[in-house]
Amino acid sequence: MAKYRININQTIKNLPPVYPNGWFGLLDSRKLKNGQVEHVAALGQNFAVFRTESGVARVIDAFCPHLGANMAEGGKVIGEELECHFHSWRFCGESGKCTTIPYSKTVPPNIKVKVWECVEVNGVIFVWHHAENVSPYWWPEQEEKIAKYKLQYQGQNEFYINCHIQDIPENGSDWAHLGAIHSSAMLPTDMFSGMMHHTWTNISWSTKSGIFQTETPDSSFSDQEKKEKHIAQITLQHTLVLFNKFPILQLKVQARQLGPGCVEIHLQSGFGPMFIVQTVTPVQPLIHRVTHSMYAPRYMSPYSKIVLIGESIMFERDVLVWNHKKYMHKPILLSEEKTIKAYRRWYQQFYSENSPTYESCKTSLEW
Repeated sequence: MAKYRININQTIKNLPPVYPNGWFGLLDSRKLKNGQVEHVAALGQNFAVFRTESGVARVIDAFCPHLGANMAEGGKVIGEELECHFHSWRFCGESGKCTTIPYSKTVPPNIKVKVWECVEVNGVIFVWHHAENVSPYWWPEQEEKIAKYKLQYQGQNEFYINCHIQDIPENGSDWAHLGAIHSSAMLPTDMFSGMMHHTWTNISWSTKSGIFQTETPDSSFSDQEKKEKHIAQITLQHTLVLFNKFPILQLKVQARQLGPGCVEIHLQSGFGPMFIVQTVTPVQPLIHRVTHSMYAPRYMSPYSKIVLIGESIMFERDVLVWNHKKYMHKPILLSEEKTIKAYRRWYQQFYSENSPTYESCKTSLEW
């Protein structure tokens, strides 16, 4: 129960909206077989995520518009449709229209369920969420080496984090925390602290297009740059140092933050490439499910699993901070921390006029 406890340190005043606009991971592809339906609660919604018998992933509202049964809890996939188990009404996964009412001669044309735009890439089913009902204007991209099975799934971790969603990816722009939180030995014991430590060098955070990097107005950038303004980039060099002298493991890290809910992390080691898909999905206001899925060549399976364990231990150090911090609306930042200011300007694009706030979500739950 503790992982769902709302952080009492949060100050609701000046808290940004809790559900930004963008793509968010709902379910791992491997967990949804043909003809299967799953119930996923996220972003203040209840989703029925199902795979048609032809293999297409669909996302619709879970509650039947007839009498409110949860079609993801007992519903059945038939062909390309989802059938509600309460009265056997069927809904098309593509259009949302009701196609069958077994005890009626006709189906009124206005009966339909909401269909959510979704895309399935890199082993994740993503849903598009936008407070103004704007259609997607960018999409997560398929990693070619995963699609061609040159990189294979090696494992996943999962965390539930209690903080504001904007705080989680902000760490990518906060280079100073690496030395404070992540320099000590990976192993969870003090006996190795004098033997080995981690270094983080050649650190860079920037936006893909250059927009938001400074106060320069959007009109100064090309159409192509504006199309890529949802992307931020992080690069760094990680080294594990033995006895303060011998570098024994090195990783070149290149990450792409795609909107508020997805990060693609390319790792280049001396043994070969690895790829991590990170998803950040709000389960409810101030509670987020974060996953890291590791992909690597088959021959690197043992090594990639060790790296994933190490990444999990490092990430847990961040989780300990997030779970007990509060969002700072006007933090005291030094001139050396200009990337944090740039990150915050960049992140503002994912909020809009009707983006749900903590207050509005709380009100809707108090009925």
